[in-house]
Amino acid sequence: MKTETKVKSINSIADLVLDDRVHKSLYSDKNIFEEELEKIFNNTWVWLAHESELPDAGSYKTATIGRQPVIVVRDRKKKIHVMLNRCRHRGATVCEGKSGKTKAFTCPYHGWGYGLDGSLRAVPKPEEYENILDKAEFGLIKVRTESYKGMIFATLKKDLEPLDDFLGGAKKWIDLFVKQGGGYPLKALGDQRFRFPGNWKIQLENTTDSYHFPIVHKSFIASVDEQAAEVFDFLDGDGFVEDLGHGHSVMVMIPELVDLEDNLDEPIPARYSDLAKQLANEGHSDLEVRRLVRAVGGGGFNLNIFPNIACSMAFFRNLVPISANETEIHHIALGGEGAPEVFNQKRIRIHEHFQGPMGFGTPDDGEAWERVQAGSMAGSDGWIMLNRGMSKLSTSADGNVRGAVCSETGMRAAYQQYKKLMATPSEH
Repeated sequence: MKTETKVKSINSIADLVLDDRVHKSLYSDKNIFEEELEKIFNNTWVWLAHESELPDAGSYKTATIGRQPVIVVRDRKKKIHVMLNRCRHRGATVCEGKSGKTKAFTCPYHGWGYGLDGSLRAVPKPEEYENILDKAEFGLIKVRTESYKGMIFATLKKDLEPLDDFLGGAKKWIDLFVKQGGGYPLKALGDQRFRFPGNWKIQLENTTDSYHFPIVHKSFIASVDEQAAEVFDFLDGDGFVEDLGHGHSVMVMIPELVDLEDNLDEPIPARYSDLAKQLANEGHSDLEVRRLVRAVGGGGFNLNIFPNIACSMAFFRNLVPISANETEIHHIALGGEGAPEVFNQKRIRIHEHFQGPMGFGTPDDGEAWERVQAGSMAGSDGWIMLNRGMSKLSTSADGNVRGAVCSETGMRAAYQQYKKLMATPSEH
C-alpha cells in the first residue's frame, strides 16, 4: 500500500481520482457536487423507470435527471415519453404525484393543459394569444429516451451514443437478471424510499463491495437458516468482480445462481419446500415449480450500471443525488407479471427481510454509509482507498478486467468513468 499523500492544491479531477484511491473531498465538496450534476447526470444515460411501472395508457411516474424533474408516461398509443416536468408558460411543475394514472397534465398555476404525449392542448382565454402563440411550439419539452429489456433510460445530451452502446458489456447481465420473473415477464411490485445523510458515490461503491458483507450484515446472516448462511459465505468462493466498461461492473457472489434457467434439476432447498408444495397444489408442472422456486430468492450477482441504478440480486436500487451530503434511495421489489400469487408474495417477504425498513440489511447499510460520510469530514487531507485486489487481476472470457469477489474492481471501474466525464469541458 502506498503511503498517505497530501493534497496541497487541487487543480483538476486528475488530482482527486487516482488509479487506486479517490480524495475524500469528493464526498463533501459542494462545488464538486454541482459539477457532478452537470457533467455526469446531465451528460449521460440515466435510469428512470421499468416499463412495468407504466402498465397502461396514462400511467406515469415522476423522477429526476440530476436535479431536473421529469415525467415518464405511456401515451394512448402505449408509446413511452420522458418530458421535463415544467409548464411552458411560467414554469410550474405539471405533475406532482409519485406515480399514478391520468388522462392529461394540467398546470395548477394558469391551467395550461397537455396531452399524454406532451402536446399543448388547452390554454385558458386563447383569444388573448391570437396570432402570437403556436400551440405546436409549446408542448412539454421531450427528453431523449431509450429502453433495454424494459429498463427505461433518458439523457439530456442529444448527441450521446445509443443506449445499446452505452450499456455494452452490461447487457449480458441484464439479460440474466430479467430471469427473476421465474418464466414470467419481470414486474415491479412496489418500492420504498428513504434518504441517508451521505454522498451518492458511497452508495455507488456499496453495490459491488462484498468485503463489508460478513461484518455489516452479521444480524442478517444470523436471521437465516444454516443452509442459507452457507450460501452467503462467499468471500473465499469462486465469485468475482468484473469491469464491464463505461463505469458498469458486476459482482458475482454465488456463481451457481448466475443463470436462473440452469440446473433446474437440483434438489429444492428445504426453506422453499412449502412454496414448492403450494405451487404444485395449484397445478403447476414440475418444471414450472422448479423454475419459480429457483428464481424466488434472486440471482447470484449485483450489477452496477453507472451512474444511478443497480440490479442487486433480487431488486432494483435507484440512487438519486440530493446534495453533497444527502442521497435518496429507491428500492424496487420485483416479481413476475402474471406469476402465481404465492411466488410474488414470497418475493415481497424476502425483499422485506433484507431491504425493508424493519429488515436486517438496509438499516445496517445505512448506518455504515452515514459513518463514511461523517468520517470524511475529519482532517484536511485524506484518501478513500480502492486498491484491494489490484495485484491479483485477470482477464475474463469477454476480455474485461476481473478481480476476486472481495476486490474493489467495480469501484475503480466506476471512478474511471467518473473521472472521464468530470474532465469533460462544460458546455455552458
